[in-house]
Amino acid sequence: MSKERARRRAEREAEQARQAALRAEREARRARRRELRARLAALVPKPVRVARQGGLIARRRRMQNAVVVVLFVLVQAMSWLLLSGWAARVGVLVLSLLLVPVLVTVVFDRRS
Repeated sequence: MSKERARRRAEREAEQARQAALRAEREARRARRRELRARLAALVPKPVRVARQGGLIARRRRMQNAVVVVLFVLVQAMSWLLLSGWAARVGVLVLSLLLVPVLVTVVFDRRS
């Protein structure tokens, strides 16, 4: 009977040793993967957050820019809806691109 117990204990210990070796191999693989990820993450630059200015002038400037963009888009949309020729549509686009800086300077008194 003791030979049978000794054989079963040896099998159990062999199985435990095999399981421990598998766990160690898995853990070593995870450690290598973690190290590789850390090295790669160190190469990638961190994103820089730029805080918006919150003063009155900055808010006014953002509002003015939004108005200019909305009006530009409306003019383009109306030209595409009302004009049928491509030449006229492209002409309105080019004229708008040329006149927007002039009108912004005149209307909002931006001297640059």
